[in-house]
Amino acid sequence: MTQIRPRPTLLRLALIAGLMGATALPVLAQDTAAAPPIRGLAGPYLAARMATVENDFRAAARYFVQASAHDPQDVYLQDSALVALASSGEVERAAVMAERLFLEERPTELAGLLRRAQLIRAEDWQGVIDLIEANRSPDLPLEQDLMDGTIRAWALLGAGRATDAVAAFEAMTAGEALAPIVNYHLALARALAGDYEAADRLILQSEASGHLMGLTARVQILSQLDRQDEALALLSDIEGLEAEPQLLALRQRLEQGQPVPFDVVAGPGDGIAHLLLSFASALASSPDPEPLALIHARLAAWIAPQNPEARLMSAQLLQDRQQFDLAEAEFDAVRRMGQMRPQAELSRIDALSRADRREEAEKAALALSSAYPGLAQSWVALGDVMRQQEKYAEAVPSYDRALDLLADAPPQARWFPLYARGIALERSGQFERAEADLLAALEIRPDQASLLNYLGYSWIDRNQNLDRALEMIKRAVELSPGDGYILDSLAWAYFRLGRYEDAVAPMEQSIATMASDPLVNDHLGDIYWMVGRYREAQIQWRRALSLEPAESGEVDADRIRAKLDRGLEAVMAEEDGPVASAPSQSPQTEADATE
Repeated sequence: MTQIRPRPTLLRLALIAGLMGATALPVLAQDTAAAPPIRGLAGPYLAARMATVENDFRAAARYFVQASAHDPQDVYLQDSALVALASSGEVERAAVMAERLFLEERPTELAGLLRRAQLIRAEDWQGVIDLIEANRSPDLPLEQDLMDGTIRAWALLGAGRATDAVAAFEAMTAGEALAPIVNYHLALARALAGDYEAADRLILQSEASGHLMGLTARVQILSQLDRQDEALALLSDIEGLEAEPQLLALRQRLEQGQPVPFDVVAGPGDGIAHLLLSFASALASSPDPEPLALIHARLAAWIAPQNPEARLMSAQLLQDRQQFDLAEAEFDAVRRMGQMRPQAELSRIDALSRADRREEAEKAALALSSAYPGLAQSWVALGDVMRQQEKYAEAVPSYDRALDLLADAPPQARWFPLYARGIALERSGQFERAEADLLAALEIRPDQASLLNYLGYSWIDRNQNLDRALEMIKRAVELSPGDGYILDSLAWAYFRLGRYEDAVAPMEQSIATMASDPLVNDHLGDIYWMVGRYREAQIQWRRALSLEPAESGEVDADRIRAKLDRGLEAVMAEEDGPVASAPSQSPQTEADATE
């Protein structure tokens, strides 16, 4: 039999730490237009590498498959094609390719994982057992191998060898590092067999209540033991329960005395999908996130296609890689399962917004606030989407609703809606109300850099509270010294106060981080002009014009041309003093502003 190189022990030990802390989050694929094949090997390889850098998994898969066809013996090309295919959601193609590598007796480690998944999906349990036992590493006994040891135990259960399966699980619990996660899987296996007493003892030893699936399993097991009061007490201790409809539905059934079936897993395949999700979560949360995280989540969804957690995890990982269209497909799959979850929808709305699909984001936010009108976060999300579309007046009622719902909440829950409503009010010309909100938010979060900057700049822009405003912006710079927007605000504050020499350094620091921002270039030109650096001022103004300032709506291109033609003093004299500019920072979303 062919041997698969053993997985690095160091990686496996690193994975074990924190595996039980996994909160599974979404998965699917996006279609990209087929590109004509590139001749030769170098072309497809370079195209694949570029696509990989950009996380364009579909294109990377297409070109790595082309490249590997030119050199079938190159292990790197074969593995790269498998990674790209699996990441893009084309797991079936990846599995077929992996099977071929096995038939040709040149499998890679990743091919081995895909071949296992292929057999698991087909419920060929004896095939899974044979594959694992034939390719086990002499340096890593199965009792110490979290991945293969757990898969083999589930496969033994699937093959009808329940006693052997339990023995395999129990042998693994002897290792202190593996015991928590193995006890969780053994608890699921016991519950699947109807032994709820043993399942309850084991799940208590697994720390499973720290993640959604584990908590659901514990509640279902308690219900099967007619310990509804304990199950209800467990749910009542959860903060933010209203954001988890799955748990709300469980509580409602328990309160109404309805039976709660054990359905967290329906068979060994579901159990193995749970394991893959744990690996995906551990890989994703490591200090240096592993690309294999997405592959494990994709495999979990392929093995258990009706598991919403697998699709949610995949969607989250795709979002992290800026693959918003792929992520949206996964969120859509979850919704088709009837599993609209507020936290998942909030992530989806954020993904749509970041992909500049603002109209879709607005529709999603409207649907969420309609489905969960008592959830403050849904109204904040709707307000944020409205702000991002510059519908400032329309955003205000959404923040009003959120703040009404948060009337009795701790102050820390209210600061961001106050801040966001303050921005919407200020942008819609209601500065007195805006000022009240921003001050109220500042009282809750006195060291929030973006808040200090926004209110300070707004005052400077209106020639109000100048000394306090300057101190606030200085404090914002101390808190976030590399933020180009805040440095721009500090420089512009000095400019408005007539302290032109003081304005130079922070504006030059700002331009170093925001060289393509037309407003910052325009500001730097004004500052250079006022300190007598006329040639440099004209260069900055011309650069601002080259950056198409009219598109941002923050810079008046005609005013820049007038400055180039007649000089800044002449333009300012015609305007009877400096014309106010809009605050240089864009209104921030919750993800941008929350610390």
